[in-house]
Amino acid sequence: MKIEKVFINVVKKILFIAFIIFILNIAKASQVFAANEEPLTVINNLSDFIFGLIRAVGLIILGFGVVQIGMSLKSQDPSQRANGFLTLAGGVVITFAKEILGIITGS
Repeated sequence: MKIEKVFINVVKKILFIAFIIFILNIAKASQVFAANEEPLTVINNLSDFIFGLIRAVGLIILGFGVVQIGMSLKSQDPSQRANGFLTLAGGVVITFAKEILGIITGS
């Protein structure tokens, strides 16, 4: 009786391992087709996406700089005003980073 339970458990484990190996072989054999686009098009799309993310971060920093300048004008704090203008300038540079790099590289 006890040997039969052990035998059944061993058979279940072997069948489970065989099933997993079967599934992994099917997943490995799936076909992957390349896009019909040029490789440079894919790289340019990725570049545009990354610069879009950088532009979004720059706009957030730009908005934070405007808020900081407004709060400094309300509280008459010159150091906060200076930090606000620096944040504003940094946000502008980050927002227009792609255009600035294009001007520098001449493209």
